[in-house]
Amino acid sequence: MARPARIAARVAAGAAAPVGSLGRAAAPDLLQAVDDWQAWLKVERRCSPHTLAAYTQDLDGFLAFLAGHLGGAPSLGDLGALRAADFRAWLARRAAQGLARSSTARALSTLRGFFRWCARRGLMENPALAAVKTPKAERPVPKALTAADARDAVESVGEQAAEDWVARRDTAVLLLLYGAGLRISEALGLSAEEAPRPGQDSLTVLGKGRKQRQVPLLPAVGEAVEAYRTACPWPLPAEQPLFRAIRGGALSAREVQRQVQRLRGRLSLPDSATPHALRHSFATHLLGAGGDLRAIQELLGHASLSTTQRYTAVDGRRLLDVYQDSHPRARR
Repeated sequence: MARPARIAARVAAGAAAPVGSLGRAAAPDLLQAVDDWQAWLKVERRCSPHTLAAYTQDLDGFLAFLAGHLGGAPSLGDLGALRAADFRAWLARRAAQGLARSSTARALSTLRGFFRWCARRGLMENPALAAVKTPKAERPVPKALTAADARDAVESVGEQAAEDWVARRDTAVLLLLYGAGLRISEALGLSAEEAPRPGQDSLTVLGKGRKQRQVPLLPAVGEAVEAYRTACPWPLPAEQPLFRAIRGGALSAREVQRQVQRLRGRLSLPDSATPHALRHSFATHLLGAGGDLRAIQELLGHASLSTTQRYTAVDGRRLLDVYQDSHPRARR
């Protein structure tokens, strides 16, 4: 039976749209499949409650769309009979609702995962989904601080600390972010034996994917870290975290974020001033001073050059100046 005829027959027979415990409109066979898929995500994939809730919301939204799009509660058979045009109609509906492309890309990824799961278990299969392109998400432009704001942040963060050693700690952490381009997790992940010393000209950093990279060090970075080590009242065994919280435990990223948040109020910095913005500032200011894009990629530990290229949008004014100074047709 063709899909429209099958749906019309079910509606004419008075088939009500069953609703699952999460408000999901679907036929019983599809409801059971979704419940089993959720259990698989939780038990076998060990998805976090947050991730599971996000996947569930994505699938619920699609099924709610289908209930209206098809004129009745969809079944597994209906999902298997969907055409590429049906999936595109769902994408168009999301676009009309003003939903972000990144959100839609995630929802489509959830849908693909559910369809693959169904196919592996012989419940249904639909090759039409493979013909649907994922919306290209717009990557946000990094929000860097001005050179003056970045300098003020590093120099002033210690002024709000109640104890001298905490002031030295916070200065050292921010210098690692802005002076060496480290991620906050990389800075806080340093052990005491990995701490840069005065006169040390480079630092080995363990980044994402456990990839190591070498970053050059300004003299001020090693001096700031050594000043913190000297003042820290807590023992710093070689293999233990370098940066400590007020009670001696490992310093958390959240505490550093709180310190920078307080700094925003004191210095009237923009809301975009965060610990990670200092890393963005490191890259943007290097690019503005003529730094090579490939070299900056290595310094930041980016796997792809396209990630580093986002900083060219921030430094567009300088690139225009280079063009006007260098292009033969732009010279006067």
